[in-house]
Amino acid sequence: MGGPLKIAVFAYEFPALSETFVLNQITGLIDQGHDVMIFAERPRGEPQVHVEVARYDLDQRTRYLRMPKNLFLRVIAGAGLVLRLIWRCPCQVLRALNVWRHGRVASSLRLLFWVATVRDGGNVDIVHCHFGPMGLLAVHLREIGVLSGRLVTVFHGVDISAQLVDQPDYYRRLFSTGDLFLPISRRWQDKLIELGTDPARTHVHHMGTSLRGIRFRSRYCGPDQPLFVLTVGRLVEKKGIEYGIEAIAQLARHGVDVRYTIIGDGPLQPRIENLIQSLGVEDRVRCLGWQDSRVVMAMMETADILLAPSVTTADGDQEGIPVTLMEAMATGMLVVASRHSGIPELVEHGVSGILVPERDARGIAAAILNLVADAAHWSEMSRVARERITEAFDIDCLNLELVERFRDLIDDPVRHDASENFDIGFKQDVRRYRRSAVLD
Repeated sequence: MGGPLKIAVFAYEFPALSETFVLNQITGLIDQGHDVMIFAERPRGEPQVHVEVARYDLDQRTRYLRMPKNLFLRVIAGAGLVLRLIWRCPCQVLRALNVWRHGRVASSLRLLFWVATVRDGGNVDIVHCHFGPMGLLAVHLREIGVLSGRLVTVFHGVDISAQLVDQPDYYRRLFSTGDLFLPISRRWQDKLIELGTDPARTHVHHMGTSLRGIRFRSRYCGPDQPLFVLTVGRLVEKKGIEYGIEAIAQLARHGVDVRYTIIGDGPLQPRIENLIQSLGVEDRVRCLGWQDSRVVMAMMETADILLAPSVTTADGDQEGIPVTLMEAMATGMLVVASRHSGIPELVEHGVSGILVPERDARGIAAAILNLVADAAHWSEMSRVARERITEAFDIDCLNLELVERFRDLIDDPVRHDASENFDIGFKQDVRRYRRSAVLD
């Protein structure tokens, strides 16, 4: 079984209402008795936070990068950090300022501020990074000696879709020095191996949801009952919510008594509200903004259909496998979702839900019409959906599996010594610099 592990979790923003998958992993690791510290650039700054943040006292476990956005203030604060830290950890400070080795992350002083953030908490067993850019940051921190432990990077979707459009070699350094890569779907596993990760170190590890406290109810919609449709997600392009609204308008024109609730907020909120008005469906569609997780679950337990009309954005951004789909299926809700990214790995068309093409409002409306006409099969679809989550997406089981992956990695006799590689690389950088100076 082994004793408790010391785990550093890196996330760009924490806590974030839409990233329950990060929160679920952290609380699951704490429940298992492991010592978890969280490092993040900043909190997302949303008006609400999940109740688990207070329940697990996660504020006390979280350290944020305190780096001024203003360049002048950053330089002044950075000079103060150098004076304060140079006597305590001179090698780490000098390495953090090595622009030849670390490029922009050093020249922007970001690496220096991370030294101050991580310095006393970086001696861990596992460095667990959510999203590829945080894994790449951890590579730099290991190289300069402020962070130790095996490096595990979770890839979710946007980090290997939109992130690589203009920078196809962005992760070259991470792929060569990272210890374990955990894409959340087979689609992204294939993509990572295609990009150059070692197949032996690249394994699918799903995100999941907790089945504790989720009440299952087999769904049925009678001929005289209104149909309740729900979407939960940020109001951003890849959620495709406008296609859901257009589909509801089409259903209304076909005489379907449908009610559509959207939970979430984001930059597209004004556009979505304008679309609702222009389609004349204000009496059928309501936007509730972000809600507490308990409110979301209460809505899921009463609604009939979870609609997830995700799309690939203009810049290539794609989903992973949305946790909201897992939560909905666990309650017994029927799901109608796009055939997008890793979603078909969760939803089997016609068995545990319905899949439609991306950006197809007419297809969404037709799928819902077919469900209304075939209400006798709802009970079986509800049951299969719940079983699918129980078998493969239960977060408690997944967190146990995650820790086993951590222990296997620690027990691996082949250990990558990042600080030694740094010293070799530093000497090579100096030699290259001297040669270039002579040539100039």
